[in-house]
This record gives sequence, structure tokens and C-alpha cells, in this order.
Amino acid sequence: MMLLAHAGALTVSSLVALTFVGGIGTALMGPVWQSIVPELVPRGELKNAVALNSLGINISRSIGPAAGGLVLAAAGAAVTYGIDVASYVLVIGALIWWKRPKDEADALSEQFFGAFRAGLRYARASRTLHVVLFRAFVFFVFSSAVWALLPLVARNVLGGGPSFYGVLLGAVGAGAIGGALVLPRIRGRLGGDGLVLLAAAVASAVMACLALAPPQWLAIVALLLLGAAWVVALTTLNGTAQAILPNWVRGRALAVYLTVFNGAMTVGSLGWGLVAQEVGIAPTLLIGAAALIAVSLVLHRVKLPTGEADLVPSSHWPEPLTAAPVPNDRGPVLVLIEYRVAETDRHHFLASIRRLFRKSSSSSSWSNPGPSTCVSTAGCRTRMPTCRRACASTISAPPTRSCATS
Repeated sequence: MMLLAHAGALTVSSLVALTFVGGIGTALMGPVWQSIVPELVPRGELKNAVALNSLGINISRSIGPAAGGLVLAAAGAAVTYGIDVASYVLVIGALIWWKRPKDEADALSEQFFGAFRAGLRYARASRTLHVVLFRAFVFFVFSSAVWALLPLVARNVLGGGPSFYGVLLGAVGAGAIGGALVLPRIRGRLGGDGLVLLAAAVASAVMACLALAPPQWLAIVALLLLGAAWVVALTTLNGTAQAILPNWVRGRALAVYLTVFNGAMTVGSLGWGLVAQEVGIAPTLLIGAAALIAVSLVLHRVKLPTGEADLVPSSHWPEPLTAAPVPNDRGPVLVLIEYRVAETDRHHFLASIRRLFRKSSSSSSWSNPGPSTCVSTAGCRTRMPTCRRACASTISAPPTRSCATS
């Protein structure tokens, strides 16, 4: 963009195309950048580190557009894009300066497509991650109303111009700073669920306030509160997602979380824009505020996971001592477990075995070969004839034994 702007050849088509490519780069960088955070701080400081990371994101998103507009007005598009390019030099330098410990070479390392499938399989099977994704989607899809309509609120409702809109964004950034500073103090009192409910209540109150066309100074105060509430909710949900994920799948599962976040913001912004087109800006904000607080009160019963589980491999059994090297000692193995279950215990057994294999990181499907209950896992080929039959999503036959490959 910098070169095209300098040459005067930047068109709408090239701008949209390059912005699309930049968005792809951001989507690839986001999960990796967030998955680095747990490697930099102890586990006990993870949520505070996530808050600090979210603080930087919110400040840059609030101050960046205003600063970019000032540079654009003073020096033109080429210089603005040039400063943006130069800012990435600092990021690249920081990554080069950080000496991340290298992982040991492993012949069993995952390939890209296999790792991709494993990440999706984990996200599909993890109940705790489902709770975080559901709570995040609901919060962001309703709270996106204020972000989608804020430019129109600044101009049509509050009677301000572009400079006033920049002031509102700056107020959001300042509020995010304050919210990040007080977050550690109130987290211990309210917990994760209380923080999300508090953020929803504040965001709803701000939307209702803006709908009533307050004075500009009061709108600035309201946006300060919105920035604090936003960083509290964002940090709580993101920190919970970070805490419940094991290291081996963290980046892939965070990619799913960010997809849900951006999808909720996109769908919500589009939906609230259509509603505002039909009923007006102020009624839409009131509808969004009422919906956000009502849904948040209902979902307060769906508790977020605490994220206190120890996800480090236990290494319960020591490595065996061998007199000589054993060839082909690495790779998939077949583990066969037989259960003899009384007919009266069949229901409880099936419920327990389902929970067991949903927790397994490699379980891919249930199969129903008849009288046996079998689970086949990725990367393995069972040699048991009864386990080669067609798979089914549920188990209906009375089991006399259960087998699993891993």
C-alpha cells in the first residue's frame, strides 16, 4: 500500500484486495501471538498477563485510528502506511530478541493437516471449551451493537464530527487502561462469571445512555465505562480459554476462539446495522441493551470453567530400562481393555465410557460393531475383526466388552 500510495496508483480495488490479504495475515498471527503468552509468565500470572495483552490491543485499537487520521491529514497516505510498516520492525525485533527454547526433534511430530484435524477434533469434543465459546459468542454478538453504531451515534445522535469520534475512541482506550488496572482486585471477589455479568450490565447501561442522546461530556464518561467493561469481559473470556487448554493444542483451539469472537462481532454488527436501518439508531441501542442484560442474567447459570486443572502430562510410569536398544519402539500401539458389565449397570457404564473417551485427545469416533463397544483413534489401525465394522454416532447394542486403540 505504501508503494502504491507513493506512486499515486492506489485504487479502491487494490486497497480492498490488500486489506483482505492483511486480514489473512492477522488471522494467522493472532492465535500464535496469544499462545505465546503462557510461555512468558508463570501459570498463576496467566490471567493478569492476558489482561495486559488485551490492554495493549484495546489501546492500539482506540488510539490507532485517531493517530492515523492525524498523520494522514498532515503527511498523506504514503507516510501513514510507511509508519505502519516501520512499526512492525519493532515487533520483528522483539521476536528475534526472544530466545524461545527449541523443541527436541521428534520423528512423531504432527503434520499440518493431521494437526489441523486434531485441533478441530479437540475443539469439537471439549465440553469446557464449548462453554467458553458459547458465552463469548453470546456476549460479543449482543455487545457489538454499540461498536457497529458508534460512528452514527457520534454524528447523528450526539452531533459530533470526526474529531469527536476520535475522542470517543480515546475514551474507550483510557477506560480499558483503568479496567485492566482494577481487574486483579475485583477478580477475587466476583470470579469469572461475576465479571462477565458486570461487564454486560455496564455495557447495557452505556448503550441505553447513548440512546437517550446525552450531552457530549456525559457520552465521553459513558465510553470510559464501556472501555473498562470491554477489557474486563475480553480478558476474562480469553484468560479462561487460555487456562483450560493444554499446550499441545493451545494455538489451534485459540484460533477457534478467535474465529468465534470475530464471527460474533461480524454477524452482530451486520444484524444490528439492519435493525437500525429499519427502526432507527436509538431504538436499536435500547433493544441491544435489553437483550444483552437479559441473556447475560439467564446464562449466568452456565458457569465458566475455573481453569485450575493441571494439564501437564503426569509421566506416571517411568521409562522402562532395557538391556539393549529396542527397534521400532516409537509409534502407535494397540491397547485392549475388556469390560464385563452386568445388564443392570449397562446405562451407567455407557455414560461413563463416553465421558472417558471425550476427554481423550486422540479419540476420533465411536463405532458399534455389534456386541462390542469400540473406539478407534486417529493414526491407529485396529487388528480386531469386530472393530472393523461400520461406525455409528451412538451405542445401542448391549456391550459385553469395550476396546480402544490409541
